[in-house]
Amino acid sequence: MFTVLSRENGMDQARLGLAISKKHCRKACDRNRLKRLVRESFRQHADELAGLDIVVLGQPDATRAANRAIFSSLARHWQNTRSANPRCGHLE
Repeated sequence: MFTVLSRENGMDQARLGLAISKKHCRKACDRNRLKRLVRESFRQHADELAGLDIVVLGQPDATRAANRAIFSSLARHWQNTRSANPRCGHLE
């Protein structure tokens, strides 16, 4: 439902960027819903993602998905992001 890009930021906190396009999600209320859900999931996992800049790109399937499915998809993305960046979540 999402594409997640990440890069180390050299800081002790995670930062989030969102790109939920009108092309994939026509209604503003749907785009805002997705953004709220992504931000909430990010807040819940921010400590584990410390030291990363993360950009979440929305895909067309996310618009029609239930909230629970979106949260589980994002949890998998956060886990994959942590494993791809072994130093994330560990303060130096």
